[in-house]
Amino acid sequence: MAHASALRLSRPVAILSLLALCLPLAGCGINTIPTYEQSAKAAWSEVLNQYKRRADLIPNLVETVKGYAEQERTVLTEVVAARAKATQVQAQIPPDILTNPEAMQKFQDAQAQLGGALGRLLAVVERYPDLKSAQSFVLLQSQIEGTENRIAIARRDYIDAVRAYNTELTTFPGRLWRAVLYPSSEQMATFAIAPEEMTTPKVDFGTQKN
Repeated sequence: MAHASALRLSRPVAILSLLALCLPLAGCGINTIPTYEQSAKAAWSEVLNQYKRRADLIPNLVETVKGYAEQERTVLTEVVAARAKATQVQAQIPPDILTNPEAMQKFQDAQAQLGGALGRLLAVVERYPDLKSAQSFVLLQSQIEGTENRIAIARRDYIDAVRAYNTELTTFPGRLWRAVLYPSSEQMATFAIAPEEMTTPKVDFGTQKN
C-alpha cells in the first residue's frame, strides 16, 4: 500500500519537475517542431491552391483552342483526360499524404502528367496565328503562365519548409524534444524537383514578339 501511494505521488511530482525544467527552455527549441510543422502544412495548402487554380483554368482554355483548332482533338482529349485524373487524385488525397511518400508520388505523377499535356496543348497554338492573337486566348495564356510560376514557387516554399521540419526531427536538440514531447511527429514527404527549379521560375509559352 505504501509503495502504491508513493508511486501515485511520484507521478505528479515527476510531471511538475519536467514542466519546471522545460519552462526555462521555452526559448531553446521546445516549440520549433510544431512551428515548423505548421509552416510546412501552410506551404502544402498553397501548393494545392495553385494546382487547383490551374485545373480551373484548363476547361476555358480547351474550349478556346477548340474554337480555332478543333482538328487538334488528340491533344485536346489528352489534356482533358489528364485534368480529370489530376482532379480525382487531388480530391482523394489521404489525410496522411504529408507523411506518406507513396501517396505524395502519386499526386506528383498526376500533376506532372497534366503539366505535360498542358504544355503540348499550348505548343500547338504556334500553328494557328488567329488563335495566338485572339484576346480570349491571350488572357487565358497569361493567367496560366502566372499560375505555373506560382505553382513552382509554392512547391519550392514547401520543399524548404519540409527540409527545415525534417532536419529538426533528426538533429539535436530537436531529436530530444521529439522523443519527450512529440513522439508522434513523422518526417514529411517532399517533391522530387531538379535543382534548377528551386530558383524563382520564369514561364514563357512563346508569347514574346519576334
